Amino acid sequence: MELIYTKLFLYVIIVLSASFHEFAHAFAAFRLGDSTAKDEGRLTLNPFKHVDLAGTVIIPLFLLFFGGIFIGWAKPVPYNPYNLRDKKYGSLKVGFAGPAANFLIALILGIFLRLVFTGIFGATAFSGVFLSAVALIIYINIFLGIFNLIPIPPLDGSKAIMDLFPKTAYAMATLGVVGIFLALLISFYFLSPLAEFVFKLIVGQSFGF
Repeated sequence: MELIYTKLFLYVIIVLSASFHEFAHAFAAFRLGDSTAKDEGRLTLNPFKHVDLAGTVIIPLFLLFFGGIFIGWAKPVPYNPYNLRDKKYGSLKVGFAGPAANFLIALILGIFLRLVFTGIFGATAFSGVFLSAVALIIYINIFLGIFNLIPIPPLDGSKAIMDLFPKTAYAMATLGVVGIFLALLISFYFLSPLAEFVFKLIVGQSFGF
């Protein structure tokens, strides 16, 4: 039963973190002059507005409980690049806003944990379960932030590559499904050690302390 609760907690954290990620995309686009996401009700932290039935509910829950892994996605935030005031780097800014939001969550909570571990707040003031939950939230947001920076469509990092190197846009667009599998392959083999390194950099302790 405890394992089920842990998996449900993990699922909720990922969904909420992904929702904050998508909200950041919508907010950045709106501040840059495009109201497409706002007009479609996506400029909100309400997770139900960002849920994709297959990618956020069916597939991730099935894999989490029966496969022991998590793969999922939220509904992408729509925006019109032609409405952005910054025509050159607007898409890049919108794309980076999502991962930046995840890193912001990780940084704020990570500083909190660092202060707890250094004795400023007092570690005894918080239960081990609570501190472990905070650590998990930090790690998930670091992982999501790094994963989305992989420069392969449809991930946010691809927008940076296409904006900075326009001649690569066609080649990137032709990757299709192959790009998704390539991104997953990279995440399985390389992202965990990198996420753990960033976690230790922020918190001052290894993940799992």
